[in-house]
Amino acid sequence: MRSSHHEYLESLDLCDWSGACPPADRERALAALESGKIVFLPRLPFELTAEERRFLDPRVSDGKAKNISFDPRTGAIGGASLTGGERDALAALLRRFGRAAEGLLSGLFPDYAAQLEIGRASLRPVSIDRRRTSCRKDDTRLHVDAFPSQPVQGRRILRVFANVNTAGAARVWRVGGPFADYAGRFLPRQLLYPMPGAAAALAWLGVTKGRRTVYDWLMLSLHDRAKADADYQQTGAIAELRFPPGSSWIVYSDLVPHAAIAGQHALEQTFYLAIAAMRDPEVSPLRILEVLARRRLAG
Repeated sequence: MRSSHHEYLESLDLCDWSGACPPADRERALAALESGKIVFLPRLPFELTAEERRFLDPRVSDGKAKNISFDPRTGAIGGASLTGGERDALAALLRRFGRAAEGLLSGLFPDYAAQLEIGRASLRPVSIDRRRTSCRKDDTRLHVDAFPSQPVQGRRILRVFANVNTAGAARVWRVGGPFADYAGRFLPRQLLYPMPGAAAALAWLGVTKGRRTVYDWLMLSLHDRAKADADYQQTGAIAELRFPPGSSWIVYSDLVPHAAIAGQHALEQTFYLAIAAMRDPEVSPLRILEVLARRRLAG
């Protein structure tokens, strides 16, 4: 595993969640993000109030879900043990983080702003090394993101993270190589596409929120095959990255093979973005997979 971080991180000296920075820094960050780097913001903490710090406790989790999730579109919280006013206060924290993350992306990447679609936020209060889950849900294994119940239909998955640990613990990731190499390794040699009508049936039954495209189906396949491949999990990582408390980072998690291997207490906000909003749509996973599959996969 190589140890240099320069190939995988693009650091910005940003201290404001408005995303305000010189145009040259915005251009550098956008080029890095779309090419598969992580935009690292070492001096951008998300400050918790004294009252909010009580949520940095594994007991706020119900012990069943990996993370506590919040849907800002409905106000629903999943995975939490809290009730009543405490549950409402946790929702308010996650909503506040989501708004900060949206302001950050809109300011830093103004061309994205009009087409950003906010998704779920999450609080990750349980230490990574204490979570027990199935292979497919095990985020300590290298993977790119694909959501079984939330088809993206070719859109990008753009995520903002903040390490809010108050005990000094870094969040540690392993990252893999280029998406094209990952896809070339795990794309099934014989592409057996879903049965006609399968996507409509899953949506009608409520298994998925919207119809899966062939792109969604392939991304789920890549995700599962990578996590199940023991050799790839042993040899696929090419760098280990440490995100200290008080830092934040931005990543296209559908593009960068990653695994979270250590840490506790982080906030995350997911966004979806149409590839038409990108500076270079040709570097999106959709376009890369369409070249490999030699057919259109969404739309």
